[in-house]
Amino acid sequence: MKLIFAGTPDFAAAALKALIDAGHEIALVLTQPDRPSGRGMKLTASPVKQLAQQHGLTVYQPEKLRLPEQQAPVAAVGADLMIVAAYGLILPQAVLDMPRHGCLNIHASLLPRWRGAAPIQRAILAGDAQTGITIMQMDAGLDTGDMLSMHHVAITADDNATTLHDKLAVAGASAVVAAVANLPQLQAARQKQPEAGVTYAEKLRKEESQIDWQHSAGQLDRMIRAFNPFPSAQTTLAGEALKIWRAEPASGNGQPGQVIQADKNGLVIATGEGALKLLEVQKAGGKRMDAAALVAGGGIATGDVLGAAA
Repeated sequence: MKLIFAGTPDFAAAALKALIDAGHEIALVLTQPDRPSGRGMKLTASPVKQLAQQHGLTVYQPEKLRLPEQQAPVAAVGADLMIVAAYGLILPQAVLDMPRHGCLNIHASLLPRWRGAAPIQRAILAGDAQTGITIMQMDAGLDTGDMLSMHHVAITADDNATTLHDKLAVAGASAVVAAVANLPQLQAARQKQPEAGVTYAEKLRKEESQIDWQHSAGQLDRMIRAFNPFPSAQTTLAGEALKIWRAEPASGNGQPGQVIQADKNGLVIATGEGALKLLEVQKAGGKRMDAAALVAGGGIATGDVLGAAA
């Protein structure tokens, strides 16, 4: 089939690569405009654009798709199907109707749970035991379209947003290739999303990244994993910012936020319920380091209180 692909980040690039490898004709690739990135804030092409250019595909980067003149390049393709994965632009109904078989979305959750922008992080944060990929026939709603197929992925105790993203990217790439291959059967058997169990995965906000040591060790462990790499869980040490990249629940108790162990055997912080052993941290302006290095350097000691005013 003649396909249009719409996507922007690495998650989408994995799916595009799989469709290319499967031999499909990708007549047009839609992706977000180049954005400033890195320390020099240099304009940088999205992972999808970079991959498309490597394969000589035509790339279109509209700021919006609301106006007929913005939609014209999409209409001109005469596509059989559009595949959408983490594109980042709202597709109006006119665009959804352009391909002969409509538009399929690769969504990183088991719908209707975690509709919206941050399904991977919200699933970890909520303590879900599993998530997955839903291949969905798109409509004008927010992840409300009929489901064509679902693919389960377990969330392990050490998964963070990066590792789970990578698992889901692989699953999504495989799922969409299978969906395109079996499109008539899947569209004939498509199912409406159940009304029960709808949850929304709101976009991550930086203000969520501040650790509240009154929470339980289990909650904080999930938070640290969900917010790695963005926006990263943070606290303060002697009034200075301290990012926590990796941790795990541990035994112990004390005043929430208090360092109850800081020696060669580990760095353990009391929480509202249980304790948390810090494994990897980063001081303001510094590099990521093992928590043991912070202790060895005299940067933290038993009795210190994290999150307290300087």
